[in-house]
Amino acid sequence: MFGSLDSVFFIVVLALLFDYTNGFHDAANVVSTVIATRVLKPLAAIILAAFLNLLGATQISAVAHTITSGLIAPASATQMIVLCAIVGAIFWNLLTWYFGIPSSSTYALVGGMVGAAWVYAGTAAILWNGLVQKVIIPMILSPIAGFVLGLLAMKTIYFFSKNPKNLKIFAHLQIASASLVALSHGLNDAQKSMGIISLGLFASGLILSPYIPFWVIASCAVMMGLGTASGGFRIIRTVGYEITPLQPVQGFAAETSASCVILAASFLGMPVSSTHMIVGSITGVGAAKGMRNVRWGTGKKLILAWILTLPGSALVAALAFYVLRYIL
Repeated sequence: MFGSLDSVFFIVVLALLFDYTNGFHDAANVVSTVIATRVLKPLAAIILAAFLNLLGATQISAVAHTITSGLIAPASATQMIVLCAIVGAIFWNLLTWYFGIPSSSTYALVGGMVGAAWVYAGTAAILWNGLVQKVIIPMILSPIAGFVLGLLAMKTIYFFSKNPKNLKIFAHLQIASASLVALSHGLNDAQKSMGIISLGLFASGLILSPYIPFWVIASCAVMMGLGTASGGFRIIRTVGYEITPLQPVQGFAAETSASCVILAASFLGMPVSSTHMIVGSITGVGAAKGMRNVRWGTGKKLILAWILTLPGSALVAALAFYVLRYIL
């Protein structure tokens, strides 16, 4: 099968399916705060996020190029590797969505790529410098940055808005901050699917270098938007209601803080997790009112899921490789 146009079609379809699951899985992070604060109704929030996710996805950032050529050696990027990486990522997305755990689609895909490449060609197939610098370090530091920015933003707002009446304006400002988070989510997250499709085309010899064709950009943007429009209410419940009580002012601070880090990472080619960012920022704004204002038990469960994402999706991709090589 592999080496044929049918196999390329199979890879593209699965990658777009992953993009769709990314939309309804990670988009929950985009809309959870604005729904929890009752600034927008769920349907309105999801439609807004879907449109801005689609718009953000059409803007190429360095993240797509990191996925395409910065994590595994191009010589090891076979169709089987790409296929198994996507299988691992989709499985992990569906598993964590089922349990309402806001894990990272970003790291699920990276884990899938690493796991499949490892069993195919050993550790030499993995570009360790790129993996550490573009993925591992940002994975650790980005939610910390979100927490600190959210904490500082909330403290600053409290300092300058001692009159509670002044906080009412944030019900309007949060629509803008939610829009910014949706735009930055599309800019960072849809790039992963673009990168993996381009990697599959390159492995098939259909493109001479791992660049991103326009039709790939357009199709990933549409699927991200459709996935977002489907919603992800299991995860919305966890992020919006089970970490800390949220008011519009806190939603604004969390969304703005998360957006700043996601946008910066996008232009640096770091495929960070919007999930980690928004959860870190929400925790930060909750802690600004006092550590007891945060449900740390929920945070511990999320951290455990985050730790397991890379090895978990890598394991699934590796198992998929062993199974599929005897079938296809």
